[in-house]
Amino acid sequence: MTDQFEIPKEMRAMAEASFDQAKQAFEKFLASAQSTASSIENRGETVRAGAKDVSTKAIAYAEKNVAASLDYAQQLLHAKDLGDVMRLHSEYVQSQMKSLAEQASEMGQIMSRAATEAAKPKT
Repeated sequence: MTDQFEIPKEMRAMAEASFDQAKQAFEKFLASAQSTASSIENRGETVRAGAKDVSTKAIAYAEKNVAASLDYAQQLLHAKDLGDVMRLHSEYVQSQMKSLAEQASEMGQIMSRAATEAAKPKT
Protein backbone atom coordinates (compact mmCIF):
# COMPACT_ATOMS: atom_id res chain seq x y z
CA MET A 1 0.00 0.00 0.00
CA THR A 2 1.29 3.44 -0.90
CA ASP A 3 1.03 6.61 1.17
CA GLN A 4 0.86 8.73 -1.97
CA PHE A 5 -2.54 9.90 -3.17
CA GLU A 6 -2.83 9.73 -6.94
CA ILE A 7 -4.97 12.42 -8.48
CA PRO A 8 -7.29 11.06 -11.17
CA LYS A 9 -6.58 12.29 -14.70
CA GLU A 10 -9.95 14.05 -14.88
CA MET A 11 -9.26 15.99 -11.66
CA ARG A 12 -5.79 16.94 -12.82
CA ALA A 13 -7.20 18.12 -16.16
CA MET A 14 -9.86 20.18 -14.37
CA ALA A 15 -7.28 21.75 -12.06
CA GLU A 16 -4.98 22.53 -14.99
CA ALA A 17 -7.84 24.05 -16.98
CA SER A 18 -8.87 26.26 -14.06
CA PHE A 19 -5.29 27.32 -13.52
CA ASP A 20 -4.89 28.12 -17.21
CA GLN A 21 -8.09 30.19 -17.19
CA ALA A 22 -6.98 32.18 -14.14
CA LYS A 23 -3.54 32.68 -15.66
CA GLN A 24 -4.97 33.84 -19.00
CA ALA A 25 -7.34 36.26 -17.27
CA PHE A 26 -4.49 37.77 -15.30
CA GLU A 27 -2.23 37.95 -18.34
CA LYS A 28 -4.94 39.85 -20.25
CA PHE A 29 -5.42 42.17 -17.29
CA LEU A 30 -1.68 42.75 -17.00
CA ALA A 31 -1.30 43.36 -20.75
CA SER A 32 -4.13 45.87 -20.65
CA ALA A 33 -2.64 47.65 -17.65
CA GLN A 34 0.77 47.79 -19.30
CA SER A 35 -0.71 49.06 -22.56
CA THR A 36 -2.60 51.78 -20.74
CA ALA A 37 0.48 52.70 -18.74
CA SER A 38 2.53 52.98 -21.93
CA SER A 39 -0.01 55.26 -23.61
CA ILE A 40 -0.24 57.45 -20.53
CA GLU A 41 3.53 57.75 -20.22
CA ASN A 42 3.57 59.66 -23.49
CA ARG A 43 1.45 62.49 -22.06
CA GLY A 44 3.88 64.18 -19.76
CA GLU A 45 5.61 64.25 -16.42
CA THR A 46 2.44 64.49 -14.31
CA VAL A 47 1.13 61.30 -15.79
CA ARG A 48 4.43 59.46 -15.51
CA ALA A 49 3.92 59.13 -11.76
CA GLY A 50 0.53 57.49 -12.36
CA ALA A 51 2.01 55.16 -14.96
CA LYS A 52 4.76 54.23 -12.55
CA ASP A 53 2.11 53.42 -9.92
CA VAL A 54 0.33 51.20 -12.44
CA SER A 55 3.53 49.37 -13.36
CA THR A 56 4.53 48.93 -9.74
CA LYS A 57 1.11 47.57 -8.82
CA ALA A 58 1.00 45.25 -11.82
CA ILE A 59 4.33 43.73 -10.82
CA ALA A 60 3.20 43.37 -7.21
CA TYR A 61 -0.01 41.67 -8.37
CA ALA A 62 1.91 39.29 -10.60
CA GLU A 63 4.20 38.34 -7.72
CA LYS A 64 1.23 37.79 -5.39
CA ASN A 65 -0.62 35.67 -7.94
CA VAL A 66 2.39 33.53 -8.76
CA ALA A 67 2.99 32.95 -5.03
CA ALA A 68 -0.67 31.93 -4.60
CA SER A 69 -0.39 29.50 -7.52
CA LEU A 70 2.77 27.96 -6.13
CA ASP A 71 1.12 27.64 -2.70
CA TYR A 72 -1.84 25.92 -4.31
CA ALA A 73 0.39 23.49 -6.20
CA GLN A 74 2.29 22.73 -3.00
CA GLN A 75 -0.95 22.04 -1.14
CA LEU A 76 -2.15 19.74 -3.92
CA LEU A 77 1.00 17.67 -3.56
CA HIS A 78 0.02 16.95 0.04
CA ALA A 79 -3.67 16.23 -0.61
CA LYS A 80 -4.74 13.05 1.16
CA ASP A 81 -7.86 12.24 -0.83
CA LEU A 82 -10.22 13.46 -3.53
CA GLY A 83 -12.21 15.54 -1.03
CA ASP A 84 -9.02 17.34 -0.06
CA VAL A 85 -8.24 18.08 -3.70
CA MET A 86 -11.75 19.40 -4.33
CA ARG A 87 -11.65 21.61 -1.22
CA LEU A 88 -8.22 23.01 -2.12
CA HIS A 89 -9.31 23.65 -5.69
CA SER A 90 -12.48 25.42 -4.62
CA GLU A 91 -10.63 27.57 -2.08
CA TYR A 92 -7.95 28.47 -4.61
CA VAL A 93 -10.38 29.45 -7.37
CA GLN A 94 -12.50 31.52 -4.97
CA SER A 95 -9.44 33.21 -3.54
CA GLN A 96 -7.99 34.01 -6.97
CA MET A 97 -11.28 35.38 -8.32
CA LYS A 98 -11.62 37.61 -5.25
CA SER A 99 -8.01 38.70 -5.56
CA LEU A 100 -8.34 39.48 -9.28
CA ALA A 101 -11.53 41.50 -8.64
CA GLU A 102 -9.76 43.49 -5.90
CA GLN A 103 -6.73 44.03 -8.11
CA ALA A 104 -8.88 45.19 -11.03
CA SER A 105 -10.75 47.60 -8.76
CA GLU A 106 -7.56 49.02 -7.29
CA MET A 107 -5.98 49.31 -10.74
CA GLY A 108 -9.09 51.13 -11.95
CA GLN A 109 -8.77 53.60 -9.09
CA ILE A 110 -5.11 54.20 -9.86
CA MET A 111 -5.91 54.73 -13.54
CA SER A 112 -8.76 57.09 -12.67
CA ARG A 113 -6.48 59.17 -10.44
CA ALA A 114 -3.83 59.25 -13.15
CA ALA A 115 -6.38 60.36 -15.75
CA THR A 116 -7.74 63.04 -13.42
CA GLU A 117 -4.23 64.36 -12.80
CA ALA A 118 -3.44 64.34 -16.52
CA ALA A 119 -6.62 66.28 -17.30
CA LYS A 120 -5.88 69.04 -14.78
CA PRO A 121 -4.80 72.27 -16.42
CA LYS A 122 -1.13 73.08 -15.98
CA THR A 123 -0.44 76.08 -13.79
